[in-house]
Amino acid sequence: MKHLSRFVLIALSLIMTLPVLSARELNIVPQPSYMDIAAEGEFIVTPKTCIVVVDDLWAPAERFVEDMQQHFPDSKPMRTVKRGKGIKIRLDKFVPAEGYEMTISEEEGVLIIGGDEAGVYYGLQTLRHIIVTNDGKVPYGFIADEPTFAYRGAHFDVSRHFFSVEDVKRYIDILAAHKLNRLHWHLTDDQGWRIEIKAYPELTEKGSIRKETLVGHGLDPKWLDGEPYGGYYTQEEIRDVVKYAAKRYITIIPEIEMPGHSQAALHALPWLGCHEQQVDVWTMWGVTPEVLCAGKETTYKFLEDVLKEVIELFPSELIHIGGDECPKDRWKECEHCQAMMKAEGLESEEQLQGYLVARIEKFLNANGRRMIGWDEILDGGVTPTATVMSWRGVNAGIYAAERGNDVVMTPMTLCYLNFYQTKSREGEGLQIGGYIPFEMVYAWNPYEGMSDEAKSHIIGVQCNMWSEYLKSMKWVEKMLLPRLAAMSEVQWANDRRNAETIRSRMETLRKFYDACGWNYAPYYFEGRE
Repeated sequence: MKHLSRFVLIALSLIMTLPVLSARELNIVPQPSYMDIAAEGEFIVTPKTCIVVVDDLWAPAERFVEDMQQHFPDSKPMRTVKRGKGIKIRLDKFVPAEGYEMTISEEEGVLIIGGDEAGVYYGLQTLRHIIVTNDGKVPYGFIADEPTFAYRGAHFDVSRHFFSVEDVKRYIDILAAHKLNRLHWHLTDDQGWRIEIKAYPELTEKGSIRKETLVGHGLDPKWLDGEPYGGYYTQEEIRDVVKYAAKRYITIIPEIEMPGHSQAALHALPWLGCHEQQVDVWTMWGVTPEVLCAGKETTYKFLEDVLKEVIELFPSELIHIGGDECPKDRWKECEHCQAMMKAEGLESEEQLQGYLVARIEKFLNANGRRMIGWDEILDGGVTPTATVMSWRGVNAGIYAAERGNDVVMTPMTLCYLNFYQTKSREGEGLQIGGYIPFEMVYAWNPYEGMSDEAKSHIIGVQCNMWSEYLKSMKWVEKMLLPRLAAMSEVQWANDRRNAETIRSRMETLRKFYDACGWNYAPYYFEGRE
C-alpha cells in the first residue's frame, strides 16, 4: 500500500490511548487497507446521533442520513450539525483520493477524514455496514482505506429488457454500497433504442418498441410471444438518473452502439442502412447482419447529431461507442462502403470499421470527451488515445495495454454476471449460459500475465449485466448479488484479498443485504458450487 506508512504511524499513536488490541474483528467487504480494533469499548449509533459536518461536506452527510433512514424507518432523520460530538466528517489533502481514515474512540466518537468528498462517502458506507450488521455498535479503533483501481464499474443492459428509472436508481444504490464508481449504461441495441434524441424522434417513437419477443433460449427458440414490448427514457429522466448517480459518486458512462447492434435505429431510420431496407426492431437475441452503413456521410451526420445530445446529457469524460460484433456482409455488397474504402485507401472492411471509429473519436475529442469501446475496436486499428474494454478474454486487454491504450478489464468468462452461478443451475431459471461462481470472481487477478508497463494502463475492472433473460429487477439482483461483493474486492481491495476470511465476512454482509431488502442469490451461502 503506497500510504501504509502514514496509516501505521497513526495506528501506533492510537495504541497509546486505546485499550490493548484483541482478536475482536470487523467483517467488512470490501476489505479495508488497514484496521486496528480495540479489545473493548464501542460507540453506539442511534437515530439521535448527529452528523457533525466540517469543510462544507453536506452532500455526503445528506446521503448518509438518507441511507440510515432506511435502517431507522420509524424515527426522525439523523441531524446534520456544524459542531458537537457524534459522527464527524472532514477533509485532509494528505489522505489519498477516494480514501478515508476512520477513528472511533470515547473522545472523538466517530471521526472520518476523507481525501475528497468521495472518500468521506466511502468511509460513511463502511460505517453504515458496521452499524447495520452490529446493532449500531461501532468498536473503538482505527480504519484506513483506499481503492486499488480508480475505475470500478458495473454495466447494465436496458435494451434487451427495459428497466424503470426507479429500477436503475436501485441498481445505483447497490453499486454505491459496494464502493463502485462507474455505471456503464447500455442504452441502445438491436432490440430497443432507449434514449430520447430530439433531433430524431423516430428513434424512440419507432425504435423503442419491438412487436414481440423470443420465448426460450436464443440457441433453442420455442416461439415468439406476440406481445409488443418497449420503453425509453426521456431526456429529463436521463438527467434525473445522472444527478442521482453523481450524488452517490458514480459516473454514468452511456453506450450508443455503432456500427453493429443498431437494428432498432435502422427500423426507425431505414436510410441509415446500406440498402435502406425496412427492418423490424429485432425480436431475437444474438447478432444480426443489419448494421449502419459506413460508406454514407449521412451516417456520420446521424452519429454526430446523436452524440451531441448524449454529451449534453452525460458529464462523463468517457463515451462508449460499442464497436463489438459488427458483421461486414452488408458492407461487402454495398456500393457506398466500397467507394468509401477506395477513396480512403482501405484494404478491408475491418479497416472501414477502424475508419468509422477514428472519425467518431476525433469528433468526441473535439467536444472535450474521450472514446471507450469494446475490444473489437482494436481489430481495424485504433489510436493510442482510445480506451479499450476487454471482453473477449484478457489477451486483448494485455495487447492494448502494452501498446499504450488505457484498458478496463471485463473478460466474459469472469465478469459476465448474467452467467449461471452454480454447476447444477437448479433454481437459476433460464439464462444465457456459462458458469461463474462467486469463488471464481473472487480469485481473479486482473493483472495476471502482464508486464509492469502494461499494468500501468489497466485503469479498472468492470462486471457486466446483460438482460436478454432478465425481465425484472428481482432477477437482476439475484444475478448481481452476492457476486458483486466478490467483484468489489477485486476492484477496491485487489492487493489485500483474503480467501480465508471472505466467507465469514460475507455472512456479515448477508445481514446487510437482508436489511436493505435486496434479493441476493442463496447459492454461495448454501455452499453450492
